[in-house]
Amino acid sequence: MSSDSSPPDGAGVRARLRFYLNDHDTTVGFGADAVLFVLNLVFVAIYVAQTYSVDAETVSLLWVLELAIASVFAVEYGLRVYAARDRLDSVTNPYMVVDLLAILPTFAVFFLPPTLVASIGFLRAIRVVRVLRFYRFTEDAEFFFGTVSDNTLRATKLMLTVLVILFVSSGLFYSAEHGVNPDVETFGDAFYYMTVTLSTVGFGDILAVTAAGRWLTVASIIAAVILIPQQASKIVREWTRRDTVDVTCPNCGLAEHDPDASHCKACGHVLYRDPDAQTGPSEQA
Repeated sequence: MSSDSSPPDGAGVRARLRFYLNDHDTTVGFGADAVLFVLNLVFVAIYVAQTYSVDAETVSLLWVLELAIASVFAVEYGLRVYAARDRLDSVTNPYMVVDLLAILPTFAVFFLPPTLVASIGFLRAIRVVRVLRFYRFTEDAEFFFGTVSDNTLRATKLMLTVLVILFVSSGLFYSAEHGVNPDVETFGDAFYYMTVTLSTVGFGDILAVTAAGRWLTVASIIAAVILIPQQASKIVREWTRRDTVDVTCPNCGLAEHDPDASHCKACGHVLYRDPDAQTGPSEQA
């Protein structure tokens, strides 16, 4: 994100678009971020609502809302590609791939033969990956609603990682088990199953009955085991470094020391020229 409060003087259309699509400070940039954030929430909520039994009028309304929001996202996707300095790099960016995967199932019904429309349930379930878009708002410490500390940003990413794993795995599990497993009738049932499974509680009241459901459960557990500790370790590592100073021992290379340490705690090398006259590591340490 640019640190300037306005696009460069004489900037062309592409440069201005690129600025506002990544800006959080100006009115336009703030408004765009806020609207996209809310639409993301609504888009995911629509997917969840469509898994429940509702009347025909509500089904029609949800479809109209989904199509309208997907159209906004499609325009955003097109603008980002158009404004990018390197368009090939832009379309292969993980965020952009997620954006495309999230909207394609919505528009697929207009391009696929009618005989295939009924068989794209799993394809439409891919819409649940739209929740990954929220990582876009944690790219740095500056949000459209303000600036947060690094520790808060790390904690936010950890919480988001947990929610994303639960949400995506639940959506895919619902797609695999719905219509086959009588215990999985809604997204809520799938979310409940994944929550008790990934938390190792495992009540056993809901079980995967399809091969796809079982493999999705295994994949979700592996993802949780790898990703959650990875995010948590960053927070713990930062907490353990709060009471240390960033000074490198010239003898062994150890980079973190206590504020009042006069010798390296690893090799014993003197960190100060005159330890009695120093209150902290010298710049020559």
